[in-house]
Amino acid sequence: MGWFTAPEYWLSRLVFQRALAVVYLVAFLTAALQFRALLGERGMLPIPRFLDRVPFTRAPSLFHLRYSDRLFAAVAWGGCAVSAALVAGVDSWVPLWAGMLLWLVPWALYLSIVNVGQTWYGFGWESLLLETGFLAVFLGNDEVAPPVVVLFLLRWILFRVEFGAGLIKLRGDACWRKLTCLHYHHETQPMPGPLSWFFHHLPGPVHKAEVAANHVTQLIVPFLLFTPQPIATAGASLMIVTQLWLVLSGNFSWLNWITIVLALSAVRFPGSAPSVPATPLWYEVVVLAVAALLVVLSYRPVVNMVSRRQVMNRSFDPLHLVNTYGAFGSVSRVRYEVVVEGTLDEVPHEDAEWREYEFRGKPGDPRHWPRQFAPYHLRLDWMMWFAALSPAYAGVWFGAMVERLLENDRDTLRLLRRSPFPPDRPPRYVRARLFRYHFTTWRQLRSTGACWDRTHVREFLPPTRLGSGTREP
Repeated sequence: MGWFTAPEYWLSRLVFQRALAVVYLVAFLTAALQFRALLGERGMLPIPRFLDRVPFTRAPSLFHLRYSDRLFAAVAWGGCAVSAALVAGVDSWVPLWAGMLLWLVPWALYLSIVNVGQTWYGFGWESLLLETGFLAVFLGNDEVAPPVVVLFLLRWILFRVEFGAGLIKLRGDACWRKLTCLHYHHETQPMPGPLSWFFHHLPGPVHKAEVAANHVTQLIVPFLLFTPQPIATAGASLMIVTQLWLVLSGNFSWLNWITIVLALSAVRFPGSAPSVPATPLWYEVVVLAVAALLVVLSYRPVVNMVSRRQVMNRSFDPLHLVNTYGAFGSVSRVRYEVVVEGTLDEVPHEDAEWREYEFRGKPGDPRHWPRQFAPYHLRLDWMMWFAALSPAYAGVWFGAMVERLLENDRDTLRLLRRSPFPPDRPPRYVRARLFRYHFTTWRQLRSTGACWDRTHVREFLPPTRLGSGTREP
């Protein structure tokens, strides 16, 4: 079937596969370095407890067969190893069927992690990586030219990511329609980056131009993906530029990077395609069968996307094969932060010596300038942002975190930038307070050196000690 392949996209496939493997590597590295405190046997949300109440059919994962922290570490570090091999191009050194199996390994391993990850893995970019990674299995290697239907389905993912995000904005917060959301967003986003302070202080007309450009990129440009070349390449390139702008303005894990990766699959790079053997019949049958399945599964995400009650970031099947996406349907006008403190004093009076825990990414010390972490994902820091929005987001894990801090738990402290207590002297009490944060002005920055100004709002969690029972905030 001559129409089945598109040899002119061989370099696009190569770039896409290597870039996707890098994202996989970051995702597995994030899991390997953070899981013990978050999901381990003594974690805040232990996986064994989750497995006791959730069946395999609802959350397929190899951990249903057996769980131990050692096995989780093996899965995460094994995923790192396979991803690194894919970055090096090992899938092109083996037969087609072996290359497909090699791409299937990181997908299956990461699915096993996401499906037991609970709150810590409830972000849209987890499903986006899985959906994209599943399609990568059928993209082939140097033995075949890239299949047209798989390239089309990759664009279909990118279309739903961008167009869905655009629709959720138009249907959501009125500031998107008034072009004023970026008057607040750079300051109130989950994890500002090193340039967010400067983005926030751009003139109002520039912010409005940013929002207008975002609407064009998300609501009009996605349709260009399905036009002939070079128009499709131009549309994908506009999306890449927009995503790089977002990379500069904040820390959004690998969301922007995997969107860029998807856009690269639609870019037609110059260069003559190498000659390849005829496409095996079994490969054509497998690819077309999978494509048909994904088209059928797209029904519910499409219905959701066109619905007035559109929801964001939801999976409609336990394998995360076809999902719905979207971000920032509403934008906070005020930034709140939960500040966690501990004391060695016997009595936790207000005038006790309270020492503040410093997190790696979330704002804390007003003088601590935000850093760039993305595409690496600081899961605890992100959830602390949600906790500040509403205590309901923290109800299932915040008390466990406080208990670990009272124990000076080594794995939990590794998630932080700094603990104010030596390893052999844990705090007697831990408390949490809610503060309002806002970026300083140019004058305040010059005079104080602080990028944040904060004001105490209320108590979030009263002083708590081991044995007293941690109360929900």
